Amino acid sequence: MLVGYLRVSTKEQRLDAQRDRLVDAGCEKFFSDVASGARADRPALMEALEFVRPGEVLVCTKLDRIARSLRHLVDVAATLEGMGVGMRSLSEQIDSTSPGGRLVFNLFGAVGQFELDLIRERT
Repeated sequence: MLVGYLRVSTKEQRLDAQRDRLVDAGCEKFFSDVASGARADRPALMEALEFVRPGEVLVCTKLDRIARSLRHLVDVAATLEGMGVGMRSLSEQIDSTSPGGRLVFNLFGAVGQFELDLIRERT
């Protein structure tokens, strides 16, 4: 099953365009938040992570809908991978269920770890 995740930052923004793209991609279930992407504790994202099952794919229109920071994106991707769940971004055409997509997410993870190490070094 393809599970869609949508997010806008304010109530004035609309989810329609994201939902249309996710429907066109074949998503059957949707979770949506109206919250800043900087917040890691978004209720619908947490609900989506609890809902997905092994073999399913969490789909977003853009990676920044799921996470604003590389570290958070890496954490979400690692959580999904540990659950046997794929992750796909339509705009960036990244799909962790393919070899190329896994490579990209591993590169993101390496860059995220490097960024974290630099921060620790500076402090």
